[in-house]
Amino acid sequence: MNQKNSLGLDICFKDLDDPIKLFEEWFNEAKKTEINDPNALALATVDKSSVPTVRMVLLKNFNNSGFVFFTNLNSMKSNDLKKNPNASLCFHWKSLLRQIRITGKISKVSDEDADTYYQTRSYGSRIGAWASKQSSILKNREDLYKSIEDYKKKYPDKNNVPRPKNWSGWNLKPNSIEFWLDGQDRIHQRLKYIRKNNTWEKFLLNP
Repeated sequence: MNQKNSLGLDICFKDLDDPIKLFEEWFNEAKKTEINDPNALALATVDKSSVPTVRMVLLKNFNNSGFVFFTNLNSMKSNDLKKNPNASLCFHWKSLLRQIRITGKISKVSDEDADTYYQTRSYGSRIGAWASKQSSILKNREDLYKSIEDYKKKYPDKNNVPRPKNWSGWNLKPNSIEFWLDGQDRIHQRLKYIRKNNTWEKFLLNP
């Protein structure tokens, strides 16, 4: 018989008042079982015409302040976020039959945090941040390859590639986090946390 928590959910939901701690528990499990990129998430934004867009990005940090990913600040996603900072994240770990959805407001990370992460990237990725005009129309691949080679000539020292000013990170501070576990006959298990006055309230959702 499967163990249950105090709310009658599978024991994997634990009995935690802090959803960030529960996220960490589930994330650590995903690292053990997901073949590729357990930190991959779907990021949903809305443009100035209220048209939604979703794409995959990689989580690079998280703590009580929020969930962080990095990108070109002139990309489509960044332009959406500049106009409307409300966004949603979705993690889906097929190996665990689990999903986490997070909503909140986005703000740019500090230059110091962006610099620190940028320096951990491979040389090719740092050059790519300079060479690619992310989301803009590309006439042909050769133009991109030439841009990469040009920046390699400009920054030949692999230990000294400065961060472009238009490349940084975004931090989503959550106001709601929902944990989902697949259930037989689609009777899924769902636990939602809502932030109210800097504290978290939790409750069950129907499948």
